[in-house]
Amino acid sequence: MKVIVTRPRLEADAWVKQLRAVHFDAVALPLIHIGASADTADVAKARENFHQYSAVMFVSSNAVRYFYTSNIPLAGELIAHTAIKNRANLSNKASKIRMWATGPGTRQALLEQGVPNDHIDAPALDAAQFDSETLWSIVKLQVKPGDKVLIVRGSTPNTVDAEGVAMNGRPWLAEQLAAAGVQVDVVVSYQRSAPVFDAAELAMMAQAATDKSVWLLSSSEAVTNLRAVSCLNWSNARAVATHPRIAQAARDAGFGVVYESRPLFANVVASIEYLL
Repeated sequence: MKVIVTRPRLEADAWVKQLRAVHFDAVALPLIHIGASADTADVAKARENFHQYSAVMFVSSNAVRYFYTSNIPLAGELIAHTAIKNRANLSNKASKIRMWATGPGTRQALLEQGVPNDHIDAPALDAAQFDSETLWSIVKLQVKPGDKVLIVRGSTPNTVDAEGVAMNGRPWLAEQLAAAGVQVDVVVSYQRSAPVFDAAELAMMAQAATDKSVWLLSSSEAVTNLRAVSCLNWSNARAVATHPRIAQAARDAGFGVVYESRPLFANVVASIEYLL
């Protein structure tokens, strides 16, 4: 039995390594490709105006990485030099700015960029969910009318979901902030796109739809991409989904068994074992 890890490549490879270390036959099949935003000027402007904000909310670890390192497609030492320079510049501007993260992965990405732990607000590790709603319950008393908050997110250009809605992330937190009289600015630091699968990957996908493999699903958009490239019958497929919205997307796609899990590694492992 295989565990199919569908996260973007960087995270997928890390999860495969961890899952293999606990003796699962894990393989990576990224259902989302991540790259730098096409408009790096907006990211540079947001970094330049960083001092204007009372808080900056990052929707994911990729939002953090691509915000701090706008030149991330470049190679080797240039990436490291750019990252160090950006971290130094932002640290000087961010001494009183709160950094908001939706979960432990995003918090860890901020720590890796040199953000002090006591500057970060995020759901506790034992929180029921890692999402905007949980984050808002923690930070809503920090802001007041007239404050400015920056939201750093990704986008999926020229793509809509099954309901025809542009796939640019949920606006829920921005709506709460606006209702509280807070000015919200948004910057796109990275782009998502559907991957192109080769013949071997398509064959693995077809086999994993029927052989009792466990699909690890961490994004509703990933499920959308899976449905777009495949007309497979998923009624015999099994999935572990790391949020109720993702679980519902998997059920809508026709997955026969969908088990909901918190996204922490130990919880995911327990969920996979439950399906064995």
